[in-house]
Amino acid sequence: MESLHLALAGSPTILLAFITLLGLLIGSFLNVVIYRLPIMLQRRWHRECLELTTQTVSEAEAPFNLLTPASSCPACGHHIRAWENIPLLSYLWQRGKCSQCSASISAQYPLVELVTALLSFIVIWHFGYSWAGLAALFFTWTLVALTVIDLNTQLLPDNLTYPLLWA
Repeated sequence: MESLHLALAGSPTILLAFITLLGLLIGSFLNVVIYRLPIMLQRRWHRECLELTTQTVSEAEAPFNLLTPASSCPACGHHIRAWENIPLLSYLWQRGKCSQCSASISAQYPLVELVTALLSFIVIWHFGYSWAGLAALFFTWTLVALTVIDLNTQLLPDNLTYPLLWA
């Protein structure tokens, strides 16, 4: 771990390459957040409305959060394998289509990954290897998620906005 720290602190080229790759991975995770967080909020709001109207709440729903269920094709339900989930590259290899049913995969996925990688590069280029750079990365990543969620749903989830207020 110390050698990684020294390599990142000592070489701007290694640092920027590392941050760009990390940005691609974070972008892939942000796609999960962008897709699932609004659904999680809808389910919670629905459950709360049922409780307020004293209707019975079904506890039989399968868990749905950022970790479960595994990612799958919305068209056919095909579970996405690890090699199909490599940021940006898997989209290009599969030509933007599901490997099972050939349904189109939204261009939003590689775009979010690419934008996140590019913004991560720019942030570290500006702030360098510092605590300010790390804070700016988290701020930027959160703003990417908020931007796309807002564009898709016109929601700005408190789970993402409140931490930015107090940071």
